[in-house]
Amino acid sequence: MRQPTERLLADDAGLNRAAHLLQQDALVAFPTETVYGLGADARNGTAVAAIYEAKGRPSFNPLIVHVADISAAQSYVEWGPMPQALADAFWPGPLSLVLPLRAEHGLSSLVTAGLPTVALRVPAHPAAHALLSKFGGPVAAPSANPSGRISPTTADHVMAGLSGRIAAVLDDGPCTVGLESTIVGFDAGQAVLLRAGGVSSEEIAAVLGHSLAQPAATNITAPGQMSSHYAPRGSVRLNAITPHKGEHHLGFGAVQAELSLSRTGDLAEAAANLFEYLHRLDALGGPIAVAPIPHHGLGIAINDRLARAAAPRD
Repeated sequence: MRQPTERLLADDAGLNRAAHLLQQDALVAFPTETVYGLGADARNGTAVAAIYEAKGRPSFNPLIVHVADISAAQSYVEWGPMPQALADAFWPGPLSLVLPLRAEHGLSSLVTAGLPTVALRVPAHPAAHALLSKFGGPVAAPSANPSGRISPTTADHVMAGLSGRIAAVLDDGPCTVGLESTIVGFDAGQAVLLRAGGVSSEEIAAVLGHSLAQPAATNITAPGQMSSHYAPRGSVRLNAITPHKGEHHLGFGAVQAELSLSRTGDLAEAAANLFEYLHRLDALGGPIAVAPIPHHGLGIAINDRLARAAAPRD
């Protein structure tokens, strides 16, 4: 059922209104430093089910729960020295930790897609932190876009994809990181990279003193692991130095194109621009060709998103 979607400013009035809507089990999109998230009370199954319906998201794909601080996270999961070290280093920030649920945790089973673990994050964006504090509880929030499509880094992107399906979007300008959070899980005493993102593997390894393991399982154990994801309407071709006829070209570094993720080869700049520039080229219609991106640091996360955008679709 369609509904009017309010556009709220990230001032006291807008934050209070957004928190009130969440308390009424409505869906509210809000900015984080990574992308805009589509929030609902993570304890309420009806509210969480509305996220899946609004996005058209498969129910086997779990959600990240956003909380205000480390102590809030600890109230839902089994904690330990490695999560503490990573939380101390990177929270608030673009890192999500997947940990075993405590007994009587109180979260909806729809959040975890029936798994015995949950992904948690403490976002760094001031508006996100203020909203979580005013709401006073855990907020489940995948990216605020139709499932499988390009992630939103502005309120305009949210409105283009979800207007009429959600109660409100809290507008506080463009996201600064522009890539979803890195997701780390733990298995047999090892930290495991479940999704590359806004914190690089090298940064995490420096804190832990060892490299991250790769997941052994091929089934979905965390958000963002579906093979086709972050996709424009047209096809995407990777590692393209020059475009084919009819393709829109997205450049990087020395590769000149209609738009460049970073003319100076800055991976942080490229990450911040990735989804915005894919949105712009997608609006023109037709296929997109993307220049090669170095596969280190944030480049690993950028290439992960591009590979999923270019993957065959059902």
